[in-house]
Amino acid sequence: MIEVLVVDDDTRVARVNAAYVEKVPGFHVAGEAHSAEEALRGVERLPRVDLILLDHYLPDRTGLEVVQEMRRRGLQTDVIMVTAARDVSTVQAAMRQGALQYLVKPFAFAGLRAKLAAYAELRRTLEGGGEAEQAEVDRIFGALSAPSDPGLPKGHSPTTAELVRQCLLRSDGPLSAQEIAERTGVSRQTAQRYLKLLERTGRATLTLKYGDAGRPEHRYAWATRT
Repeated sequence: MIEVLVVDDDTRVARVNAAYVEKVPGFHVAGEAHSAEEALRGVERLPRVDLILLDHYLPDRTGLEVVQEMRRRGLQTDVIMVTAARDVSTVQAAMRQGALQYLVKPFAFAGLRAKLAAYAELRRTLEGGGEAEQAEVDRIFGALSAPSDPGLPKGHSPTTAELVRQCLLRSDGPLSAQEIAERTGVSRQTAQRYLKLLERTGRATLTLKYGDAGRPEHRYAWATRT
């Protein structure tokens, strides 16, 4: 499990964000904090914190100052900024200080889920250790991005497409639309629509599984691991 510290000065927002985190498979809320001091104390005192969802506007210091203080203390916990701060200077400072992602409020569950899924993928990519060829380096640097696909038909979301893609990539075998829906949180109809799109474009393969009733179940797998 990836342990997450949720930091927001608004206790209601913190609870909502924490509830979102708990809905994403593989993630667990280690704690909540509502000020910079509580955030720093949480990182140092909780048994384990892998990732901080960090608001910028805190009552005692800014989120960026929290990141600076963490690094000064030698704390290398990963950070995703989750904030209403939209000015480019703050975004640039967050990037330079090592924030892995920047999610602007307000956002829906799907937005946070996509960021967390990409973060989990990054951790899996890094777990192998050792040396990396250029292709592997590119994959590491691109693991947190979910770029929009210019080939997506109108009405299709790049975020949802990425969720379905990641689900197929992480699976040890073919999955049905219902299984995709359960793992990603989208409806079965939505999962089916994106799976058909991936199959039509050659990015997923379709197999049929016949049950006792004789009606085949459509199951999908990612076409390539490269």
